[in-house]
Amino acid sequence: MIVFDKPKALTDAPLHYCPGCTHGIIHRLVAEAIDNLNIGGETIGVASVGCSVFTYNYFNVDMVQAAHGRAPAVATGVKRADPSKIVFTYQGDGDLASIGMAETVHAAARGENITIIFVNNAIYGMTGGQMAPTSLPGQVTQTSPYGRDTNTVGFPVKVCELLSTLDGAGYIERVAVNNVKNVKNAKKAIEKAFRNQVEGKGFSLIEVVSTCPTNWGKTPQGALEWLEENMLPYYPLGVYKDKFAKEEAK
Repeated sequence: MIVFDKPKALTDAPLHYCPGCTHGIIHRLVAEAIDNLNIGGETIGVASVGCSVFTYNYFNVDMVQAAHGRAPAVATGVKRADPSKIVFTYQGDGDLASIGMAETVHAAARGENITIIFVNNAIYGMTGGQMAPTSLPGQVTQTSPYGRDTNTVGFPVKVCELLSTLDGAGYIERVAVNNVKNVKNAKKAIEKAFRNQVEGKGFSLIEVVSTCPTNWGKTPQGALEWLEENMLPYYPLGVYKDKFAKEEAK
């Protein structure tokens, strides 16, 4: 009897991510949501630029490659061209919170009926470990070798807190995948974000606090511990906005 199998929404392609990177876990959770809702044939994913640039190789659904930061704009176009499709983006913090911040904010403000999976590992991964918009105060990176100085470069962008202030945003939640409990919560949140779109409820974004062992200079286990001790206090987990909570509770 099979008790654990590969989701149908994942291909057989080996993942290119570094050992200890949690992108693989997040990919599986997205694929499980697609399988559980039986929407694989209607789903179109939008790949971003960054460590997740090869997302189109891993999901067994139709995929579109967007220019750096433009995934929400591309997703908007795809969804408006064919509203029957389930459209999601998969983006890192550099892609979404830096060059793509305008696209993200305005897609949320318009209440576009799309789903965004936002992976926050507080650093630019693909390009070698530069400071990202989400890098923590005092965090050492390739471009902040003495630690992020908030006096000169400002404070990190808290995406969930920011987007939750917009009237058009429907469902905003921050999760993590650093332990079993958090993985289970993340799975529920990601599936709910897709279900919201199936039900036509509008814009959903799930921020997943993630690790980058290579550019953090940590072992895989050390990266999980650093996330727990440093990232989660600064980026608290939880639901930041859910316009439909009362309706669902009835």
